[in-house]
Amino acid sequence: MIQIKDLHKSYKMGSNSLHVLKGINFNVEEGELVSIMGSSGSGKSTLLNILGMLDEADEGSYTLDGVPIKNLNERVAAKYRNKFLGFIFQSFNLINYKSALDNVALPLYYQKMPRKERMDRAFHYLEKVGLAEWSHHLPSELSGGQKQRVAIARALASDPKVLLADEPTGALDSKTSHEVMELIQGINDEGKTILIVTHEPDIAQMTKRIVNLKDGIIIDDHKVEQIRASQYV
Repeated sequence: MIQIKDLHKSYKMGSNSLHVLKGINFNVEEGELVSIMGSSGSGKSTLLNILGMLDEADEGSYTLDGVPIKNLNERVAAKYRNKFLGFIFQSFNLINYKSALDNVALPLYYQKMPRKERMDRAFHYLEKVGLAEWSHHLPSELSGGQKQRVAIARALASDPKVLLADEPTGALDSKTSHEVMELIQGINDEGKTILIVTHEPDIAQMTKRIVNLKDGIIIDDHKVEQIRASQYV
């Protein structure tokens, strides 16, 4: 599903250059649940931005579902993001003045899906994450865990090939984190490919593979015995 070969990325820092990614090689098969770990400055956010087509590498190649991701203008990048990717953020990134239903339906609006169809689909995914009765509530009326469930429903609504989750439990307490991870594990059990950036070892253990980054290189990449979040819920 994802093939990364010899990926390099540097940023200009005044007259100097900061080499953030130093030759990343990394493949993800369809249906995997992978966590990417690393301390601040390890390069994990830069890698996620490149995977999400929010940034582009200086060298190397990135192929997503057989499509080379290179030299994209913003219009094409936006089209590919909408087609291939669903995003889950630590800060939820919900629109405060729109209901949960409208937030979930938003990516479908950009796909030019007819209103009734997109609302029906949005409601289906809110049902899937257990929030059907909260569909007309604003984000300010929801708990942190409920907001993240809305964000997950929104990410799923366009049926992406890959879910990219950036610290999806970072703003949540332990109990709510485990509930969100139980939901993510269930989505993965249905066959969805998911990558999670996290600094929390217990969250990483709930995935099936852990990739450790340090100073812009992968220092460890191994499969793990997955801990089911339902043990804690």
